[in-house]
Amino acid sequence: MTVSGRAKLTARGARTRERIVDATAALVFAQGAAGTSLDEVMAGAAVSKSQLYHYFADKDDLLRAVIERQTGRILADQRDALEGIDSMPGLRRWRDHVVATVEAGGPAGGCPLGSLANELADSNEATRAVLGICFGRWEAQLAAGLTRMRTAGRLTSDADPEALAEVLVAALQGGLLLAKTRRSARPLARALDVAIAHIGTLRPAGEGPRTG
Repeated sequence: MTVSGRAKLTARGARTRERIVDATAALVFAQGAAGTSLDEVMAGAAVSKSQLYHYFADKDDLLRAVIERQTGRILADQRDALEGIDSMPGLRRWRDHVVATVEAGGPAGGCPLGSLANELADSNEATRAVLGICFGRWEAQLAAGLTRMRTAGRLTSDADPEALAEVLVAALQGGLLLAKTRRSARPLARALDVAIAHIGTLRPAGEGPRTG
C-alpha cells in the first residue's frame, strides 16, 4: 500500500516523499528495479532509513509508487495529443507525438511503464494489480478519444473503443520493445501504423480516407 492510503502528509512530508519517488524512478529507469538498492535510493534522495520507511512499507511499496509516478508522467506528456483524438487525423497526430518523443529521447530507453511491467508483473499480486490499473488509465484515455470518434460518426456504431485502445497500447508496447532492441523508432512507427490502419477500416461507408 502506498502512502496515498495513509494520513495526509504535511507539505514538507509530501516534498520528501516526492524526492524519494523521483530518485527511485531515475535509478530504476537507468538500472532496473532489481539492480536498484534502497541504499542507493537513500543516497540519491538524501534521506535516512527511518525517513524512507516512514513513507514506504518496503521496496515493493516504493516501486508501486514509481509505477504510478511514471504513468502520470506519460499521460501528462501525451495529454494534448490524447485529448485531440476525435478523428483519424487526430489519432495520427497522437501516433506522431509518440514516435517523435521516442526519437527525441532515443529508443534505447524504452517505455518507463512497459519496462517496469516486464520486470515486476510477476513479483507479487499487489504490484501486478497496480500495473494493470496504470495500463488501464492509459487505455481509458485512448478509448475516450475513440468513443468521441464513434459518437461523431467517424467509426461504425459497433466499433469497440475499449478493445481498440487495448490494441493500440499493445502495438505501442511491442513496438517500443523492438525499437529498444534495434535502436530505431521504425518498429514502433510501423506497429502503430498497422493498428491505426485497422481502425481506419471501421469508418462508416462514405467516410473518405482523409476526411476525419
